[in-house]
Amino acid sequence: MTAVIRPVKTSAETALVEQFTAAKAALPGNATLREQAFGAIVEGLPHRRVEEWKYTDLRALMKDAKPLAVAPEKAEIDAAKKAVPFAALKVPAILFVNGTLAEQGKLPAGIEALALTKAYATDHALLKRFGESGVPSDNAAVALNTAFVSDGILLTVKKGASVETPLHLAFVQHGAGHAAYARVLVVVEEGASVTLIESHTGKGAHQTNSYVEVLAADKTDVTLVKLQNEDLASQHLATLAIKLGAEAKLTTVNVSRGATLARQQIHLYFEGDTTNASLNGISLSGGKRHLDTTLFVDHASYGCESREQFKQVLDGQSRSVFQGKILVRQNAQKTDGRMMMRALMLSDDSEADLKPELEIYADDVQCAHGATCAALEEEYMFYLMARGIPRAEAEAMLVEGFVGEVFDSIENETLKEELLAVTNEWLRTRD
Repeated sequence: MTAVIRPVKTSAETALVEQFTAAKAALPGNATLREQAFGAIVEGLPHRRVEEWKYTDLRALMKDAKPLAVAPEKAEIDAAKKAVPFAALKVPAILFVNGTLAEQGKLPAGIEALALTKAYATDHALLKRFGESGVPSDNAAVALNTAFVSDGILLTVKKGASVETPLHLAFVQHGAGHAAYARVLVVVEEGASVTLIESHTGKGAHQTNSYVEVLAADKTDVTLVKLQNEDLASQHLATLAIKLGAEAKLTTVNVSRGATLARQQIHLYFEGDTTNASLNGISLSGGKRHLDTTLFVDHASYGCESREQFKQVLDGQSRSVFQGKILVRQNAQKTDGRMMMRALMLSDDSEADLKPELEIYADDVQCAHGATCAALEEEYMFYLMARGIPRAEAEAMLVEGFVGEVFDSIENETLKEELLAVTNEWLRTRD
């Protein structure tokens, strides 16, 4: 007789099963896909023995599974509008409140939009393009989103369109005690250029799970900027999946500050030749927060270049994780991939886990990675303080200089100033 050992389900795992069983009949879209997705996590959430979740034991860290959010009322939408950041940019916003598409501003010329609920109702052809980037469907965060998502938006940037005005995807959580799942598909057609801003804000203990997929065709130019500044009592799981065509250009900047537990997953697939990508990020963690950035860059084509630069600033008893892997396939000759991660420790009680990886099957490549972890240089602190600058201000100046390099990749000066303001606010509070 062979004994089969099954782990006892946690409160969160039990609640997820109960929620899916109760809600699946009412959720729109392909029921089979939802069942398959939920099957990937029904046996349990990933834990530290799962390599890609080694430093973020979701099974232990996710204490409960909050009930699915309901559609917001007008008063909630009006209140949520006050929490939308980047007002100084004065750009059109697509507003999601508790995972529901609540309001759509006037879109710039060259962009078309379709609500996910309408796409589900008509079985729109664009729905079949989810997953083209190659992101694993059995990844826990992706699977949960696929199983529970009920709303989102499909965006198409038309062929040859040069969209000069940024478009803001604003996700606001209003109230507490709910879980919100939203999904976005962005199709950038050949020769088009666009800047997308994604923000996550709001108050209350809630759980966010977002999935954004960008399919960029040949000769496109795409800039993606994200701010995660949710309530410190919240949980934030997010996936960004990107596929790039030939001779394309991609720039991403990710700023993570909020949430008690946050994980940003980035999956980049080079489908076309001679494409250039620059991936940048900053995490600001204080208190007992846990911020995770997990990156996978798949070089599958000839002559592509990628640059990954991620910086972490830690205070209190916080923990910051960066896992980055560059895969170079056999046919991806002339690949140039370089990844650097740096952690700045402002507290002896904080922890930074840095795990860079290279997996190379081509023989004509230039690839490198590096990781550093250190405290502020006392020599620099002494230099500033000797000139009458208070210690806290001197420390803030050095931190701003440390993260400033990441913001240099943002061409919009107003957006850059807004993100610097977020950094400066964190430096004042160290929450």
